[in-house]
Amino acid sequence: MLARLLAKLYGSVWNLKRKCSSRNPFSSKIAKLIYGMYQYENNSSVAWNSTFKSEPCFPHGMKSIFISGETQIGHNCVIFQQVTIGSVTLSDAKGRGAPIIGDNVYIGSGAKIIGSVVIGNNVRIGANAVVYKDVPDNSVVVSNEQKTITKDKKLDNRFYTFLGKWMYFDKGAFHEVTDTDVLRSLSIIDPIKHS
Repeated sequence: MLARLLAKLYGSVWNLKRKCSSRNPFSSKIAKLIYGMYQYENNSSVAWNSTFKSEPCFPHGMKSIFISGETQIGHNCVIFQQVTIGSVTLSDAKGRGAPIIGDNVYIGSGAKIIGSVVIGNNVRIGANAVVYKDVPDNSVVVSNEQKTITKDKKLDNRFYTFLGKWMYFDKGAFHEVTDTDVLRSLSIIDPIKHS
């Protein structure tokens, strides 16, 4: 909340971000401090040295968005929640570097754009898609087609944890596991490492 109030002194968070690159070392340092606080409060990390041709649209706010340094983003980019636009910094990696994203790009929630990829203009990137190769103009990127595997028996989706003894979560509370088959299957898990 404090960082949001301090950012308003700069007019907007985008003006604050621009001040992070100020030639005045004191002004730049203060701006980076406030900008870092703002990012922390929003559980996001839009690097101060990422560049945008114009302010992007965050339909759900800047929360849970990660954009690494050196990333370049064009005009009219729409970025939904939980998006990662990240650099690859491993010295021996093929896709080393940061993404370059064109104009009028729509990035769906949970999408990941990783490495020195170039995303063209007028591109749509679907929810949860992972992009690690260049994308030409006027394209749509989708995640793999949904695959459904139907099982012959009822699936046990209870959450199990070791709390001095094996417990499962059901209807808002933890209950002791008494089913011997379940206990037998849980016995292969080291409860010390699991807890």
